[in-house]
Amino acid sequence: MRAKATRTDTIRSFSFPPVAREDARVLILGSLPGQASLEAQQYYAQPRNAFWPLMGALFGAGPEHAYADRLEKLRDVKVALWDVCESAKRPGSLDQKIDIASVTPNDFAALFVRCPQIGVIGFNGATAERFYRLLVRPTLAPPHADIASARLPSTSAAHAGRSFDEKLALWRTALGR
Repeated sequence: MRAKATRTDTIRSFSFPPVAREDARVLILGSLPGQASLEAQQYYAQPRNAFWPLMGALFGAGPEHAYADRLEKLRDVKVALWDVCESAKRPGSLDQKIDIASVTPNDFAALFVRCPQIGVIGFNGATAERFYRLLVRPTLAPPHADIASARLPSTSAAHAGRSFDEKLALWRTALGR
């Protein structure tokens, strides 16, 4: 595991390995782990983030389960989890603070070869979608460049424009649940 960023200055933060089985059909992409996630070494560890409650409602992978069990439940329902950025400079945890010039994207070509059945990408917020479209998609060849995708409302506590139920309905529709 790489050195983790735990300060709030602009040191380089690194993402986690993908959570994915070879038979994954859905890929959920965030942008880059925030400070709470980096400190805990867990996806979406910020307690007010709605990601795990949404995963509980959609796939039975809610926060009442141990972290390893949540990841296993996602794998079992063929959902993969990763971030667009392999690394980047960002002070704090807000996506808007990610320095796009510093972004190194993850190796999606390798992931799509390893998981050839991925047919839907759900972006957890606008930043994940924007970075993927700008930095990743142009590097992919068909059929990987043509995988269906949907921007989902961010699960971040900073994105309070929609209620949990509204977010759940949009996530459910986009992910076919």
